[in-house]
Amino acid sequence: MAYLKNIQMFVRVFELGSMSAAARDQRCSPAVASSRIADLERHLDVRLFNRSTRSLQPTEIGRTFYAGACNILEAVARAEEAVSQDVDNPRGTLFIAAGLGIGRRLIAPALPEFKALYPGIDIRLRLSDRGVDMLAEGLDLLFLLGEPEESSMKIRAIADIERVLCAAPAYVARRGTPADGAALIAEDHACLALRFPGSREFQWALQTPEGVRRFAISGPFESDDGDVLTQWALDGHGIVLKPRFEVQPHLDSGALVEVATATPPLPTRLSFLTPHRRMRDRKIGIFADFMIPRIRMALQEHGQ
Repeated sequence: MAYLKNIQMFVRVFELGSMSAAARDQRCSPAVASSRIADLERHLDVRLFNRSTRSLQPTEIGRTFYAGACNILEAVARAEEAVSQDVDNPRGTLFIAAGLGIGRRLIAPALPEFKALYPGIDIRLRLSDRGVDMLAEGLDLLFLLGEPEESSMKIRAIADIERVLCAAPAYVARRGTPADGAALIAEDHACLALRFPGSREFQWALQTPEGVRRFAISGPFESDDGDVLTQWALDGHGIVLKPRFEVQPHLDSGALVEVATATPPLPTRLSFLTPHRRMRDRKIGIFADFMIPRIRMALQEHGQ
């Protein structure tokens, strides 16, 4: 088992490019991570990484060993899965990621019920509105709004998500109600953008009589947290583009009102992604079959 843990640590160090990042990923200290790599190098009698104070790079032998190490871990995972297929109570851990709005409103509330039904499966849920690299971060599955950049993922569509442009009544009273996307630009409205390194939301795709048109928006505030943008909108600081299910309670209460309704935003798709090599993992199929109907029902309850 120790040798297998050493191989697992090597793979994560190789993929993440950092001993400390791999240690965090494997929930141990950097000293333990370094010790495991050193043990593996002594066992193989080779150097797997070239280390300096500023960088850590795999050696040529390390690159060669990586492919074999991945095969070993995948073979073990397949063997464990074959065993779990023969029992009524599947076991293991699922590493899941989702955006903040999706995760807080649609996924996290259902997880205690899932755990009660499948006590042998543990859940590690990561929520972030930033983009994630599924392979580098060792994720089993990802709930994604929009189109995935990585084409090697297995994609299962869940629902098309209606989006709205909205602002607080105080903002509308102060700045007026933009009729459409052109007015957003011409009247220099404050648009609240979801942005982070690598973000692509520099334009809002709106449906016009001439077809979909992208409007280059600007404003005084940006954040990588969608719920922060919603709060700024509620506080009257600008116009926000949000999935309807996230803001419907505020629209129902009048705390937010829809704007630019002549050119509504293009809907986006909510999908369930998983790496192809993990599709045979029974836990993923069980989780998908449990979660997807509940997400669709929750969306209906929020007016989708």
